[in-house]
Amino acid sequence: MVKSMTGYGRAQELIDGMNITVEIKSVNSRYLEFSSRVYKNYSFLEDKLKTYVRQVISRGKVECSVQIDCLETDDVVVQLNESLAAGYIDAVRTLSEKYHLTNDFTVSQLAAHNDIFLVRKAPADEDTIWEAVKTVLDKATASFVAMREVEGAKLVEDVLSRADLIISYVEQVEKRSPETVKEYNDKLLARMRELLGDANVDEQRLLTEAAIFADKVAVAEETVRLRSHIGQLHAMTALDEPIGRKLDFLVQEINREANTIGSKANDIEIARDVINIKAEVEKIREQIQNIE
Repeated sequence: MVKSMTGYGRAQELIDGMNITVEIKSVNSRYLEFSSRVYKNYSFLEDKLKTYVRQVISRGKVECSVQIDCLETDDVVVQLNESLAAGYIDAVRTLSEKYHLTNDFTVSQLAAHNDIFLVRKAPADEDTIWEAVKTVLDKATASFVAMREVEGAKLVEDVLSRADLIISYVEQVEKRSPETVKEYNDKLLARMRELLGDANVDEQRLLTEAAIFADKVAVAEETVRLRSHIGQLHAMTALDEPIGRKLDFLVQEINREANTIGSKANDIEIARDVINIKAEVEKIREQIQNIE
């Protein structure tokens, strides 16, 4: 299924005393750009998140944030910085002895200097944490992908409707092109009779001139290729794979054929149809910039 490059997904779950929240969002980008936001003590998750995202997303600017709140604090370790504490005690003792002051320094007063304590979390089991995060990430990603698919379906609907419009203009060009040759032939014959008067018109010369003109303005090859490109566009949108870059190339080819028709056809009606084709091509081009 075709997916949009824009999407958002969020999931939250309590696992093994950890309240885990995962958000994943993306916007348009020519390539896959990934960034993550995790707490510093969980930085080991960054590479795992990047590897995970690359398996499910091929294009877009993706940002993934993971928040982990530990509701149980059994893994917190408080250590005493003994050298710093001893320094405080020695300083107070010196102050008391030197200036003959009462040494009423207490444990509570010492503990008020919180820099003597080192608070650390016990070493985390990285695999256990990743498995918990991945469980929540799976749910957030499922929501994220579902949103991209909904948006992708809307984009495809619009693109195909415009592709059908292009075909309708191509049909008008195909119908009008032979008429331009006939009109040129009639004008040429009338002009020659006007110049030659009662003299006989050289029918062979007339046929030769008409053939040259017909070859010059013939657009059958271009309209056939246009139809082929539109057929490929329909086929691509039915694929279950990233097609954004392929569509971008195909739209360039469609636009090239329209330009060729416009440059060859010396007719105001065909020129009008070509303008309409190019207008729809530009709208399609804008839409496929959002497709993965």
